[in-house]
Amino acid sequence: MTKPFSRRLFLSGLLSGTATALFAEAPKVSLRPMARPSGAAATAASIKPKAAGAEALIAQAQLGGRVGFSVVDVTSGRVLEESDGRSGQPPASVTKAVTALYALHRLGAGYRFETRLIAASAVQGGVIKGDLILAGGGDPTLDTDALADLARKLKAAGVREIRGTIRPYGGALPSVAEIDRDQPDHVAYNPTVSGLNLNFNRVHFEWKRSGNGYAVTMDARSAKYRPEVRVARMSVAAREMPVYTYADKGDHDAWTVASKALGKGGARWLPVRKPEAYAAEVFATFARAHGIAVKPGKQVRTLPDTGVVLASHKSAPLREILRDMLKYSNNLTAEAVGMAATATQRGAGGSLSRSAQEMSTFARQTLGMSGARFVDHSGLGSASRVSAAAMAQALARVHRAGALKPILKPISMRHENGKINDAHPIKVMAKTGTLYFVSSLAGYMTAQDGTEMAFAIFAVNDQKRTQIDRRSDARPPGSASWNKRAKQLQQKLIERWGAVYGS
Repeated sequence: MTKPFSRRLFLSGLLSGTATALFAEAPKVSLRPMARPSGAAATAASIKPKAAGAEALIAQAQLGGRVGFSVVDVTSGRVLEESDGRSGQPPASVTKAVTALYALHRLGAGYRFETRLIAASAVQGGVIKGDLILAGGGDPTLDTDALADLARKLKAAGVREIRGTIRPYGGALPSVAEIDRDQPDHVAYNPTVSGLNLNFNRVHFEWKRSGNGYAVTMDARSAKYRPEVRVARMSVAAREMPVYTYADKGDHDAWTVASKALGKGGARWLPVRKPEAYAAEVFATFARAHGIAVKPGKQVRTLPDTGVVLASHKSAPLREILRDMLKYSNNLTAEAVGMAATATQRGAGGSLSRSAQEMSTFARQTLGMSGARFVDHSGLGSASRVSAAAMAQALARVHRAGALKPILKPISMRHENGKINDAHPIKVMAKTGTLYFVSSLAGYMTAQDGTEMAFAIFAVNDQKRTQIDRRSDARPPGSASWNKRAKQLQQKLIERWGAVYGS
């Protein structure tokens, strides 16, 4: 059983004299295998065919651009191999591993986000004479099921009438219109971020052919419910391109979709740009289902000093949220937990960029990540820069505290035909990162003999990236095959390190 993780243990693991001594200075390294203790020579000879030189592996991948990597023995802190490891490169979603450490440090593994129902005035005889505030606490995992449960709790608290409106509050975190403004409008992985989020700020768009046209729905579906919403609306337009358009109509998100792109039917998630209104509308639907007639109202900017909390919903512990964030690489979760971590010391004001700067300072000062610079907490923005050496050494530093490795995702090693090799002797726990012509992987590998290593592999082709139409939804030519070769290179490098340093 994994021991509970605390901020105190985290800091002691990072800042102890032993850790400082181990990682004070990275030795100069080459790409050739280092000498092993007696008896290793015979073993190395037996696995020589699998231990091709790193230079040759990189050349064979034909990625162009830059490939930087670093691998570190977690016990001694010794850099085993490194190539272009000191150059800053876009880490993509590997950023989320740093965000996880930042959030654990600032908030603690047991932290829970709380969403509250606050009556602006006292409840008298089951009647709220004023407004009811749906106050977000920054929870990135709040879903429709949770709002349904909050409505049930409100009824159980004796409320039968609200004479005001449901007013949402999202001020627990800075408001972020989009994580990365270079992305297409309709991609669900680039939502608005608020202190009040719902369903990862996505709305479910579904269409079915009906007569000569289409029947469309926009709903806030979850595991149990799928209430339709009006805060996000869709119209089918008789055109081929563009597939989607978006317009802010003040009280709702207005989408259009090209009829030529729809076919017989289908569904997809779209981003929600008005998350507070979205949550208020869905909650009002469930309140009415419990006989409490109420309408959503305007967003409230500040919470009343004398408000009465009638019900609340708490998220899962932060550690569980982070495990899912790293597994599914959810961008909204990363931004919400990152900004919540910053708010513990800087307050809820500020911006995403300022919060990213705060995390950059944490990475440099606490994790020892020289030169690290983040523009967000998710890695969606391509302007972030981290070196492979800084990333690998930070992972080695935090290994002893046991905070990160248990919540990283197992990375499957594969046969040459691409199928998963469950019997592969090397086990990898890591975070992947992918943008067009950017591929990153960082984490921990355990060799066949039990040797543990921290590593980071960053690859980018800047020339290819300059040719990308960033507002297009089409995959850039050659990007899929490039990404496949990058992942194959990652496995070959890991297998090399396992053969040379773990035998």
